[in-house]
Amino acid sequence: MKYDKEILNRLKQISIENKIWIIYIGIIFLSWYSNSYEKKYFLFNDKISRKKYQELTILIFSILIIVYAHFLKSSFDDINNLKETDTKHKKNLVYLSFTGSLLIFISGLIFLYIAFSDEELNVEIAFN
Repeated sequence: MKYDKEILNRLKQISIENKIWIIYIGIIFLSWYSNSYEKKYFLFNDKISRKKYQELTILIFSILIIVYAHFLKSSFDDINNLKETDTKHKKNLVYLSFTGSLLIFISGLIFLYIAFSDEELNVEIAFN
């Protein structure tokens, strides 16, 4: 069966997204593991646990920044691939998707900054 370029590109995107889901599963387990260190820090004031929690949180958000950057680039590419003949509705949705991706990327940068700078774990950062 012969597919056009647009369908092949979409199938490639789906393949990449499937790999990203595996990364998200890893992030979930890392987050669960890091929470055990956070709990130990708050229960026993264990400074080593605080440090491990912070290191894991930095690792988690560093990985997420890479994932978010991928989606931001993909959304930007979608904007560049818009055609004059595309409907106004499609164009609006593509721009909204890019805006959402940009905001998620920015939020990831903010959470990473908090993970680096909050030495006493005063701020709860999560994937809200």
